[in-house]
Amino acid sequence: MELNLRKIAFQRRLEVLDMVYNHKSGHIGGSMSCMDTLVALYYKVMDVDKIHRGDPDRDRFILSKGHCAEAYYTVLADKGFFPKEELDTFTVFKTHLAEHPTYKIPGVEVATGALGHGLPIGVGMAIGLKKQYPNASVYVLMGDGEQAEGSIWEAYMAAAKYKLDNLVCIIDRNKLQISGGTEEVMPLENFEDKLEAFGFHVIKCPGNDGEAMAEALTTRVPGKPLAIIAETIKGYGSPVMEDKAPWHHAIPTAEQYEEIKRDLMKAVEEA
Repeated sequence: MELNLRKIAFQRRLEVLDMVYNHKSGHIGGSMSCMDTLVALYYKVMDVDKIHRGDPDRDRFILSKGHCAEAYYTVLADKGFFPKEELDTFTVFKTHLAEHPTYKIPGVEVATGALGHGLPIGVGMAIGLKKQYPNASVYVLMGDGEQAEGSIWEAYMAAAKYKLDNLVCIIDRNKLQISGGTEEVMPLENFEDKLEAFGFHVIKCPGNDGEAMAEALTTRVPGKPLAIIAETIKGYGSPVMEDKAPWHHAIPTAEQYEEIKRDLMKAVEEA
């Protein structure tokens, strides 16, 4: 039976909402915008059974924008890496589910959260896999505000130099970061031209469309790393949050929680 990726993504968004509201912590705006990428990867693109087993030729995923861990946790729990009940321990003292992911959590490859680190790690993984297991891919999900980190551009250069066609860079292009619009804080455009100049095959994709993302994620061009500019909406799923920079790290009030929940439940029903 064909999976309804849109419905799954909104179901996971409901779980994110509860985690953030109940524990008064998290980064809800970016978690909502990147959810369709996570769902496309874990429900359609990657061989999750290999990841469960820890096979050496498994695909690797790195959440470089580690502050959106709650979105990642909901997907890992739904795919059986740990019991769903553990989502209720998000940020609780001594929990494994901290505000940023660590390798102690089943399914997580590396600890992330210091922005600019995920892609260099992914490049190293891709170099190693290309030599031993060329059919395995490395997927790195970054924020667009994260592109201001110089280490990202060094990693882009290395990826092109070593012709890492097993590396997929996904940029959650919601055009907002904690301090405002990306084009005011540190302009990226013309982002597509820059990545192509660095030697990437670039795809612009509607990032809140899981099926479109799945198709983009499986594209390969021999000898070229892939960059997917996932054009998304921060806080996607409810007008309360959508395209508003303060929702990068905002906690809903009781009234906002109920309104957002109604919007997300309606989206699940209509998906």
